[in-house]
Amino acid sequence: EVQLQASGGGLVQAGGSLRLSCAASGLGFEDHAIGWFRRAPGKGREGVSNISSKDGSTFYSDSVKARFTIARNSAKNTVFLDMNSLKPEDTSIYYCAVDFQPLGIRTDPAAYNVWGQGTLVTVSS
Repeated sequence: EVQLQASGGGLVQAGGSLRLSCAASGLGFEDHAIGWFRRAPGKGREGVSNISSKDGSTFYSDSVKARFTIARNSAKNTVFLDMNSLKPEDTSIYYCAVDFQPLGIRTDPAAYNVWGQGTLVTVSS
């Protein structure tokens, strides 16, 4: 059974940093694209960042570009999301998910097959 475990959320002041981790069991991360998504209170799900399985290429939404960095540690079967210069509008539950199709990066959440439980990030002003 494939399971994802997201962790690393917490409370941070605006301008601060956090590192989110997404650990997998039951599959190898290097074979699949991984995405981070978020859902703010009262809002819909939003794509944040993705990393491909093939060449490690990455995608960032405009709202986080130049502030967030996604990376994969294959030895630990973990994907990280380093979040810097955090803003109050980054406050959300962050989810990681895996796309079983090896087609590069797909940003549509509907393409992702298994989701972690989410980790809450709260940024105070």
